[in-house]
Amino acid sequence: IISAIDLGTNEGQRNRAILETLYSCGLRVSELCNLKISDLYFDEGFIKVEGKGSKQRLVPISSRAIKEIRNWFVDRNGGWKINKDFEDYVFLARWGKNISRIMVFHLIKELAEKAGITKNISPHTFRHSFATHLLEGGANLRAIQCMLGHESIATTEIYTHIDRNMLRSEIIEHHPRNIKYRKEKEELFH
Repeated sequence: IISAIDLGTNEGQRNRAILETLYSCGLRVSELCNLKISDLYFDEGFIKVEGKGSKQRLVPISSRAIKEIRNWFVDRNGGWKINKDFEDYVFLARWGKNISRIMVFHLIKELAEKAGITKNISPHTFRHSFATHLLEGGANLRAIQCMLGHESIATTEIYTHIDRNMLRSEIIEHHPRNIKYRKEKEELFH
C-alpha cells in the first residue's frame, strides 16, 4: 500500500507519514487525526496519544515513521494552508484543518485499490497488523495492551487473534513440565 503512494502529489508525503504512523504506533484513526505536534517526542522516540475516555499514553514510534513525519513537515510548512487553531495538528487536510476519520478511511481504501488489494483495508487493519506482528515477533501481551491503550488484557487477546495452535505450541515449548517431557522423549530416541 505504501508503495502505491504517488509522492509527486501534494498529499503524497502526508499519506506516507499517515500510513507509517498507523502501522508503527498502532493508533486508532481518531488518535491519528487528533495527534498534535506538541505531543511528538522524537528525541525520546515516543508520541503522547489521547485515547478513549481522554486517557493519555506514551507510545513508541519507529525511526522510519519519524523520518516520514519530518519529511511531511517540510511539505506542510512549505505552503499548506493551516487555519487558525489548527497549527498544532500533525496531519492536515487541504482546507487547513486536521484530517478527518472519513478522509483517512477514503485514502486507505483508494491506495489499497491502487496497490491491487481486493481485501477490505481500513485504518484499523494497520492497528491490527501492528499488534499481530508484535505478538508474532515475541512481544509481551501486556506491553501490546499498554501500547494499544486497552483497559482489559482480554480486549488485546481478542484483538490479536491468538489462535489455539499457537498457544498450544507456546505451552509445549516453554512450560517446565513439557520441557522435561520433551527431553525424556529425545533421550529415549537417541
